[in-house]
Amino acid sequence: MLDSIELEAERRGAETYACAVNSEIPVPAPPYSTTRVRARRLPGGDEGDEVLAVEEPLEIRIGGEPVAVTMRTPGHDEELALGFCLTEGMTPLAARVPDDLAANTVDVEATGFDPERLRRHFYTSSSCGVCGKGAIEAVRVDAPRVESELQVPEALVASLPDRLLEAQRAFAATGGLHATGLISREGEVLCVREDVGRHNALDKVVGWAFLEGLLPLAEHVLCVSGRLSFELVQKASVAGCPIMVAVGAPSSLAVELARDRGITLCGFVRDGRATVYTEPWRILS
Repeated sequence: MLDSIELEAERRGAETYACAVNSEIPVPAPPYSTTRVRARRLPGGDEGDEVLAVEEPLEIRIGGEPVAVTMRTPGHDEELALGFCLTEGMTPLAARVPDDLAANTVDVEATGFDPERLRRHFYTSSSCGVCGKGAIEAVRVDAPRVESELQVPEALVASLPDRLLEAQRAFAATGGLHATGLISREGEVLCVREDVGRHNALDKVVGWAFLEGLLPLAEHVLCVSGRLSFELVQKASVAGCPIMVAVGAPSSLAVELARDRGITLCGFVRDGRATVYTEPWRILS
């Protein structure tokens, strides 16, 4: 089921909805993140241009060796590669365009890279629907329990989805992108990234935080524009983030993992309400 923001964007048009949230004229989306196609609109049969989110493959290499391909929206590719490596349990140092200048490719410098370990980790993650316990055990090895004492006001949590939406320039143009925002304990929105893949948006934010020297995210909140899956909670766990906020619902395995890792999960954050599934002591009434 689509969350209310996505449904509203489809009914009224993403640009109109963005203006309803933010009365100022939205900043145009980065040109590399959108494209135009001709389409026929029904009923009526009128034809015109539609703005779509760009989706292209990105090959991530470590020391020149391809290790993964992810479908992403172009932009902040180095952040995405760094965040991907971090949240998959690796220790990256830097990311850059490869020496051969291959398009849609980022080369990561990482210490102690073990290709076989990465393949085993992917297998465990991909089988979480078969054995949730096994997936959680894998995360427990990669990330310590989050022990942060961070607490934030309920009003701050309730405000985050609208503030995230205000920064979603490409979503305002297309209605087809997910977003993740990083928020300080004082409520400042530090970084927002958009992508066709919700996991990519979070990886980009984690990569940005790495470059800014903010990891672990013990004094920060992550806000996502859709639902909370196991994978997103896993990535937040590795990044050391104590609080996750989402417009939509978490999955059962996401709640189980958050409980195991000591992360506060807030779902259905909309219209001044929220449902706190784990570690509610971090949210102050």
